[in-house]
Amino acid sequence: MKYKEIEKLSRKKFRRKVGIKIDTFKKMAAILKEKELEKNVKGGKPNSLLIKDKLLMTFEYLREYRTYFYIAVAYGLSESTCYRNIRWIEDTLIKHKDFSLPGKKELLQNNRLKVVLTDATESPIERPKKKQKEFYSGKKKRHTLKSQITVDKESKKIISTDLSNGKMHDFKLYKRSNTAIHPDIKSINDSGYQGLQKMHINTELPKKKSKGSSLSKSDKAYNKELSSKRSLNENVIASIKRFKIVADRYRNRRRRFGLRFNLICGIYNWELKN
Repeated sequence: MKYKEIEKLSRKKFRRKVGIKIDTFKKMAAILKEKELEKNVKGGKPNSLLIKDKLLMTFEYLREYRTYFYIAVAYGLSESTCYRNIRWIEDTLIKHKDFSLPGKKELLQNNRLKVVLTDATESPIERPKKKQKEFYSGKKKRHTLKSQITVDKESKKIISTDLSNGKMHDFKLYKRSNTAIHPDIKSINDSGYQGLQKMHINTELPKKKSKGSSLSKSDKAYNKELSSKRSLNENVIASIKRFKIVADRYRNRRRRFGLRFNLICGIYNWELKN
């Protein structure tokens, strides 16, 4: 389907089809149009496909995770041309300030953030040819890539992300990412981050029962309340995984997974803000 065939859809159906709101789509198309004009000035063979069709093709790839061959046949292109178009759009959008993440520097400022939530999610990948053990997740019982997300509880905005192989423990990933949080900002985490209080004193973690004893009623009530606070992170992760490229088994080379994951997070932030 080309853009002219779906632009008449209602806003709700357009988002169901493409994965983003139509206003976000138009914003991206304007950015890409400007960049394409700059590229044409430098020379080179112009692309026959319209910007909005290129963008739609890219989101068919991210949202439905079809193969390049399937998309290329649908648009009457070669696989290599399809790949180059999608790669150019991803590279252009991730560099734009409207679709980039705030970054870890914002966690060191105490002028706005009050409570942040950090959690990790895993995306399955094909079995690697080398160093398979490093990517094998004992939790998921398969080879995965792990993504850490830090979210502002008040605005629901994603602040920063970090990536690792699936074998790495959540807390080890947190330490390796060098995520530093201002002492006045409260950090809420799940039980996988035991020991975080030593790095950040203003941390809330679930109560764990000691050996040979069970949790008291007050401890259980505290854990239940903390779990409800952390549910926001699960909702954010679910919103990101509407895009099958990070939810289904990742078939591509792993080097671009982080770029695509961050781009989807940037799109989430943009739609949340607008």
